[in-house]
Amino acid sequence: MSIEIANESGVAVEETSIVAAARFALDRMNVSPLAELSVLLVELDVMSDLHERWMDLPGPTDVMAFPMDELDSARRPDAAGVGPALLGDIVLCPAFAKDQARKAGHALIDELHLLTVHGVLHLLGYDHAEPEEEKEMFSLQNRILADFQAQRADEQRRAAQRSADDRVLGAVGLDEDQTGG
Repeated sequence: MSIEIANESGVAVEETSIVAAARFALDRMNVSPLAELSVLLVELDVMSDLHERWMDLPGPTDVMAFPMDELDSARRPDAAGVGPALLGDIVLCPAFAKDQARKAGHALIDELHLLTVHGVLHLLGYDHAEPEEEKEMFSLQNRILADFQAQRADEQRRAAQRSADDRVLGAVGLDEDQTGG
């Protein structure tokens, strides 16, 4: 799965973490590993322009999704003639998302993860214009996000434990540098 990210927002963010959230959501939704996705982080004025041009709504917004291809999830990845499926673009606006993160009481990166999952679901055809659609999409979004956060927490715990183990092994002279391992 190819996920390209470009940060043109002027806001420093953990780009690899945003890519990880997108990859997790795509995997969870059983999207073909041949799929391609682009994530673009933009400034407020760029997002405002996109929002007005494509949605006919004034001012900036937090996330927009621009689907490219209809995803044929029934096709097998090893079937003849299957090529990369360009899912589309997710456009995020960190400057807009900062205020939302503050109001929600979490970090900007957590808000960007939420918006990334939201954008992935839009690219896959989910919408929230009608109450039933909103219930389905937001429920799925919340499950994917909770699972992603749990996985990240588990990875961080394991990394911390490895670091602590390495310090202990080093203190007793059993670290890899001394054993040739």
